Amino acid sequence: MEVRTFLADLRACTDDALDGGDADGAYSERKFHQVRALVERFRGRDGSTEADRIWTQRVTDVRNWVVFTAVERWRDTDEEHETYTDSGGKSGGQKEKLAYTVLAASLAYQFKLSWGADRAKAFQMAVIDEAFGRGSDESTRYALALFRRLGLQLIVVTPLQIIHVIEHAVVAVGFVDNPTGAGSRMHTLTIQEYRAGRTAHLSAVDESAKRGAD
Repeated sequence: MEVRTFLADLRACTDDALDGGDADGAYSERKFHQVRALVERFRGRDGSTEADRIWTQRVTDVRNWVVFTAVERWRDTDEEHETYTDSGGKSGGQKEKLAYTVLAASLAYQFKLSWGADRAKAFQMAVIDEAFGRGSDESTRYALALFRRLGLQLIVVTPLQIIHVIEHAVVAVGFVDNPTGAGSRMHTLTIQEYRAGRTAHLSAVDESAKRGAD
């Protein structure tokens, strides 16, 4: 209700703005008071600063303006298997699947993708910055499989801790480090080269640990 009221007040500030208003200036005066009421609440009114701050965060976050729903159906029978909503009491993993489904759907809409269409010569690239950092391994694999079926080419920015989850879907790795603190550097590797280097590094660490124990 707060969001709906805010959007109505916001629209009222510009309603009939192109008509020029009343000749006596009453229109402009009325609009001025409408805008001032919103600005004062954004700024925080005396005695209501904290409440206005919470209200501002709630009504200006566009994620609160809509409710997402996704229905999962059995392919053979079209029978409903599960329904996900952003306000539903689902588990964390189920909410992650909803988020990835919404993301994939928005990308499909942006690139005008058709499910099952031949996209062999198409190029639809998306950059995902730490999208899988807090998700479960299962949800991450679900998202990657979904993006692959849509024919998307992904650049995934992620910490090393997530590599083991996504490497089955990775062709090349851009490994970034900053050993001196003076500047970052990037090493471009195939996934095979990355795995070989990781194995050699772990072997060296093990050997060093053994020598230290001796």
